[in-house]
Amino acid sequence: MDKFLVLLFLCSLIGCSTGQLPYRWVGDITHDPGLDKTDFLLCHREKDVRQYFNMSQGMMFEGEKSAIVGFFDKNFKPVYIQESGWIRIRFIVNCKGQSGRFRMLESDENYKERPFDKKNIRTDFLLTQQLSGWKILYDDKDAVDYYQYLIFKIKDGRIVKILP
Repeated sequence: MDKFLVLLFLCSLIGCSTGQLPYRWVGDITHDPGLDKTDFLLCHREKDVRQYFNMSQGMMFEGEKSAIVGFFDKNFKPVYIQESGWIRIRFIVNCKGQSGRFRMLESDENYKERPFDKKNIRTDFLLTQQLSGWKILYDDKDAVDYYQYLIFKIKDGRIVKILP
């Protein structure tokens, strides 16, 4: 009887396995072949990607935030529509300074999730993917992979602020 219970317990554990690694943090970005470019690779293990709140380095971009704001001022062509709120684009920068695995969250001005007009979203998303100049982050002498994000405050279809 004891052997039967042990066997039953082990079978139930095996049946619960999803085959996926558990997330370390809310918002971890796993590779999705339907969304992500195949040429973007992490340099280290999934569990070793650094969270932006662990770095205390500020904006890890050549020219800092002003370069990012300048890039969007020059390249963003607003669609004048009556939509306001927030668009967050989160992604990973690998140890070579390449960015990938972009994910987006859209919300209204009160942070309630809602979709934006696809024209504005696509422009923000594509321009964020085009940014080059992400700095390599080092832990001692080793280059590491890390999460990064940009948040766009949208007012009537225009970008009025970029965070962080």
